[in-house]
Amino acid sequence: MPDLTSPHQAASPALDKLLTAERIADFARDGAVCVRGLFGASEIDALSTGIEENLRSPSPRAKVASRPDDPGWFFEDFCNWQDIPAYRDFIFQSCLGETARRLMGSRQVRLYHDHLLVKEPGTQARTPWHQDQPYYNVEGQQNISMWMPVDPVARESTLEFIAGSHRGPWLMPRTFMDDQAKWFPEGSLENLPDIEARRDDYRILGWALKPGDAVFFNMLTLHASGGVGAGRRRAFSVRLLGDDMVHAPRSWTTSPPFPGLDKELAAGVPMDHPLFPLVIE
Repeated sequence: MPDLTSPHQAASPALDKLLTAERIADFARDGAVCVRGLFGASEIDALSTGIEENLRSPSPRAKVASRPDDPGWFFEDFCNWQDIPAYRDFIFQSCLGETARRLMGSRQVRLYHDHLLVKEPGTQARTPWHQDQPYYNVEGQQNISMWMPVDPVARESTLEFIAGSHRGPWLMPRTFMDDQAKWFPEGSLENLPDIEARRDDYRILGWALKPGDAVFFNMLTLHASGGVGAGRRRAFSVRLLGDDMVHAPRSWTTSPPFPGLDKELAAGVPMDHPLFPLVIE
């Protein structure tokens, strides 16, 4: 296991070429950006091995996010970096943290959690439009999520983003399967507009992706994705926190849950806890 008390990720000339001033400005403006060829073949192969290990031995946090009559299968699991060495190595030894640091404009980068998302061939389940941050127990603006497939992803099956939506407002988080408000009380936040019915009213970003390509987005950026056809879509996501992110205890169960954390971290303090180690310090 790496020494999580020291920085592990350094700048490189290759990263300098990928993370141009223009691309960093695109992220600040749009809340989402694609970085192509960021990760190498050996990193992708190792991560694929970790994903298969995760699928064989799901954690208690795992869930199936597709309906029983769906011809495919949509599987998710969370917070497994401590148990799956390939996840841990990817998070702490790749250029992930340095990429996130530059895009966020942050000094530090702290791990929030990892998230596995697998749509097997034929899965029809869409991931509906939503923001991530309202489901979480953190507040602040310097945050980022990385989403990287280890399989090729067609444009119709990739993540889509509403450019500029990271500026807010926060919108009502709901359960994906039955549209229930299980987090913020009903009526306390604005409801999500019907984006699919008015797609032409929005600047929608989305990219076909090859293994090694990654998208980075703010936790408030509205995003969604489609089902998959004959191909398999295994994707690994990592949520990372910057300098201004603090603990925001909730009276409800967040997604993912961190039971008992409210007794260990006060409201409004940085997420300085063994569950959330520094990737860049």
